[in-house]
Amino acid sequence: MVALPQTLKGVLRACMLCAGLLLPTTGIAEQLFETRAGAAWVVDQGTDTVLLSKNAEQPLPPASMSKLMTLNMVFEALRDGRVTLDTRFNVSAKARAMGGSSMFLNETDRPTVEELIKGIVVQSGNDACVVIAEGLAGTEEAFAQLMNRRARDLGMLNSTFANASGWPNPNHRMSMEDLGLLATRLIDEFPEYYGYFAMESFPFDGRVPSNHANRNPLLRLGIGADGLKTGHTQEAGYGLVGSARQGDRRVTFVISGLDSEVARAEEAERVVNWAFRQFVQRTVVPSGTRMAEVPVWMGEADAVDLIIEEDLSLLIPAVVQGEIEADLRFASPARAPIEAGETLGTLSVSLPGMNPIEVPLVAARAVERGGFVPRLRTAAKVLLRDVLGTDDASPAEG
Repeated sequence: MVALPQTLKGVLRACMLCAGLLLPTTGIAEQLFETRAGAAWVVDQGTDTVLLSKNAEQPLPPASMSKLMTLNMVFEALRDGRVTLDTRFNVSAKARAMGGSSMFLNETDRPTVEELIKGIVVQSGNDACVVIAEGLAGTEEAFAQLMNRRARDLGMLNSTFANASGWPNPNHRMSMEDLGLLATRLIDEFPEYYGYFAMESFPFDGRVPSNHANRNPLLRLGIGADGLKTGHTQEAGYGLVGSARQGDRRVTFVISGLDSEVARAEEAERVVNWAFRQFVQRTVVPSGTRMAEVPVWMGEADAVDLIIEEDLSLLIPAVVQGEIEADLRFASPARAPIEAGETLGTLSVSLPGMNPIEVPLVAARAVERGGFVPRLRTAAKVLLRDVLGTDDASPAEG
């Protein structure tokens, strides 16, 4: 690794001044927002920047928020063609007998997959979850095993599932980070189904009209909220996996452990307002900016410029100043031939208290392998090295 040259520091600082950036520390940013939730996780989805993490890796009872995993399993079955939205499932006595939130299904019903999805999203139907589980895996127990296996595949290492609905069970746990990662997956991977989460009501077959309103308190506030799922049990408290889009930004969050519906609604709105108002996305270094020059070994040219191929954008708190740190890493000299756009190194940019962001440095142009004269020049350098004991002529890690 090489120390950042003063010229490169000047380039970065000049770019940041043009972008109007104030450089933050995560610690100070978090001090600006103290959530009342027992556990929380907030991410800016476009930049994959975690804005807040509080007890986020701790496995906790997720209540109905874990229904998002059941929905993920359904969406994957739809994508794979194992079922369609019009596929009908039968309702077992076990499903009909489920307590808590319900679609009020009975054994005479044969709801479609689409109706069950809506019933889970809007009515938080525990009965609908059992119908889905039995329809896809035969039994709810087998479905829970599939959920556990899929969670591991997706990197959700702090989650275990005992059922499809989030019904209280000591072996049914999820971390807020896992719930957040699951929510971002549903948004990114299944846009054709994500619209269900914004439905404000679903009066299935005209049953129990007072029970068909979506419990998500943010949907009707006009703040860009369009998902995802509430949850509540006595052990878990009140929680919400939410997401909102304003302009080009999307914020996804999880809060849990609140003591009332009112507290959940208030805290969810506070999180959304804070995430959009106190952070700003700026282009730090525009694409094409020359970051370094690297010597070329046996090339038709002696050196090639290293540039950033895509804009380097950062999401930062709006009111905190700090120092930027950056490091370049590349092999010097580079070996010819070199293709235009070939990755030859990396630029690592760090803001105080935040994880480094690494971007590739690529060759600004192609450099062909040299002919007789460049090879003669290189041979002379090698001879000079042997005579004087220098090591200027051979590639080395810079």
